[in-house]
Amino acid sequence: MKYSMVFVALMTVIGLGACDRQPATTVVAVPGPAGPPGATGPAAQKGATGATGATGYTGATGDTGATGNTGNTGSTGYTGATGNTGDNGATGSSSA
Repeated sequence: MKYSMVFVALMTVIGLGACDRQPATTVVAVPGPAGPPGATGPAAQKGATGATGATGYTGATGDTGATGNTGNTGSTGYTGATGNTGDNGATGSSSA
């Protein structure tokens, strides 16, 4: 019984101490109407130019072309000049 009075006194102090406390207040944000939009920010600076790409591969060789048409027939040539008269032949011998 020696400790029972101390225990009852302690429980009474703790119980009454809890009654005097204020409950913890939790702040809850309640959304309201939207405000006016903010001002537009400054324009961004232009970025650096990218590196040049690598040279592409050489393309494949094309197909051989079609054979052309036969050409037109040429014009007829001029008639040549008359040739020189030939020498007289030798006279034959008469042996009878």
